[in-house]
Amino acid sequence: MHLARATLRRGHRCLSTHSSVINALDVPDKTQHKPLPAVDTRCGTPSPDHPQQNWSKQQIDRAAKDHVVFTYGPTDAQRDAVPLLRRGEGSYLYDDDGKQYLDWTSQAVCANLGHTVPQSVKAAVAQQLDTLPYVYGGLGLVEPRARLASLLSEILPGDLNGFLFPSSGAEANEAAIRIARQFTGRSKILTRYRSYHGGTATALSATGDFRRNFIEDAPGFVRLMDPNPMQFSWGRDMADASERARGALREQVLGEGPDTIAAILVEAIPGSAGVLLPPDGYLQAIRSICDEFGIVMIIDEVMAGFG
Repeated sequence: MHLARATLRRGHRCLSTHSSVINALDVPDKTQHKPLPAVDTRCGTPSPDHPQQNWSKQQIDRAAKDHVVFTYGPTDAQRDAVPLLRRGEGSYLYDDDGKQYLDWTSQAVCANLGHTVPQSVKAAVAQQLDTLPYVYGGLGLVEPRARLASLLSEILPGDLNGFLFPSSGAEANEAAIRIARQFTGRSKILTRYRSYHGGTATALSATGDFRRNFIEDAPGFVRLMDPNPMQFSWGRDMADASERARGALREQVLGEGPDTIAAILVEAIPGSAGVLLPPDGYLQAIRSICDEFGIVMIIDEVMAGFG
């Protein structure tokens, strides 16, 4: 296709072309496209199993084998290893054969209060479903949201008084990272090697453990050496270890350039990375370094925030 040629003549701009076709959209598409495969894309018909109130173990196993996908590992191995859970009571779970399990992890710390839901909670959920089941937070405000935010401002320590309610830990961490970058105008986020911050793209890039290998890191994430190392010791006692870890952190901040760092993101107590208690004074040291250089401190307490 010929491009239009513009010339100047006596201060006036003239446009001339060497083609009668200027808009490429007017050119017929002569590409020889490959035919699409003959696939029936019509919606199917549900099987007669679905209206049944309860499924047998065989029906569940068949559906899981054909359609259920697990995360962070081979699906077949995980599906064959996990129990088929039927109910929960208190801190216990029961499988299809009635075997009792103590739920040590509280379902990845999502059921900290156990599996027996109080009647008052059931009544509140039922009332909300009957009244107004869903409101998008950017388009409306509801009384429970305002009341919960107010309650949290009263019971949480210090000046924690503004609240955003995401749907998951990964979403919460992604929001915190975006807020820190927007607030500081900087891009780097410092995180620990032994950490897990969520399974979405940015949160997984912030993660330090093996799960970060499931994607290519997004730019701007820098790993910190842990205050709980596996191959060496920061010191002979807690105070010495805390001081050396603090010094190493400050050295890395200076090396990266404090004016390039938006936030330091850490778990107060890493969960799936090993339930590691930080040396006494280490978190306070992070707070001090952040205050010194105008860096946002993000504490990921998705697992430990409320016990």
